[in-house]
Amino acid sequence: MAGVLDSVNQRTQLVGQNRLELLMFRLNGRQLYGINVFKVKEVLPCPPLSVLPHSSRVVRGVAYVRGRTISILDLSIATGGSTLRDEGKGFIIITEYNNSVQGFLVSGVERIVNLNWEAIHSPPKGSGREHYLTAVTEVDQRLVEILDVERILAEVVPAGKGLSDSLVSSGQRAEAINTVLIVDDSSVARSQIKRCCEAIGLQTVVLNDGKQALDHLKTMLAQGLNPMDKYILLISDIEMPEMDGYTLTASIKHDPKLAGMHVMLHTSLSGVFNQAMVEKVGADDFLAKFHPDELAQRVLKQLEMRHKAA
Repeated sequence: MAGVLDSVNQRTQLVGQNRLELLMFRLNGRQLYGINVFKVKEVLPCPPLSVLPHSSRVVRGVAYVRGRTISILDLSIATGGSTLRDEGKGFIIITEYNNSVQGFLVSGVERIVNLNWEAIHSPPKGSGREHYLTAVTEVDQRLVEILDVERILAEVVPAGKGLSDSLVSSGQRAEAINTVLIVDDSSVARSQIKRCCEAIGLQTVVLNDGKQALDHLKTMLAQGLNPMDKYILLISDIEMPEMDGYTLTASIKHDPKLAGMHVMLHTSLSGVFNQAMVEKVGADDFLAKFHPDELAQRVLKQLEMRHKAA
């Protein structure tokens, strides 16, 4: 256990070709869950928590860690389970999502495993829409469930951000034939980006992972269609099952028929994001989630550039 706790900070810098490192942990029971090590800043035994009056029941309290006060969320409650028992024997996983730092209370931390994104799969069909999973995988013949942390955070602390009126007004002049291709495994993120683009008058096509997106673009080419005649740009998450955003971008940029497509990587990996990797895979733009005005401005700028080129 000490080895896992001591090594997390060093291993958050992993940038590979369609690979990730997954920190496995438990809530109540034996079921294993996973979180991308890229999101993890630190893992600590749970310190004493101070309860906040009138806070969400998901927030077990706040802790003072490394000179700052951090909200601690009970992941079991957040995903519809019961309260984690005996928090004093648990651990907190300190993460950074969307430019904010928070801690997740878990009952136990297992180990870190190195996997290929091809071994990470979307939740099985028929599992409904109420689950909190973005993906599943198998480690040592045991199912590992990867949680949709963006959805959890959105429910505990709703973003409450809409587009500025000036941007909505400017978007109303956009032509209806213009379309944005959105690729993200989080249902919350997909909805946010879709609403943002549609608010400025654009159509959207939404896909769940990089493999779906690449197959979609290659199918268009096989049909004699040029994806760049339809799409202003592609907005892609980085962490996705089957194929991550880095690999998707590199695959697009290495294909002479697709290389001209404008690719924006749009990710919650705000704290440990490696700008050099964006340049390495050839992405045209990068934006940390979720800033609707900034996203709309960049999409409108690309739209304007396309119109000028036309």
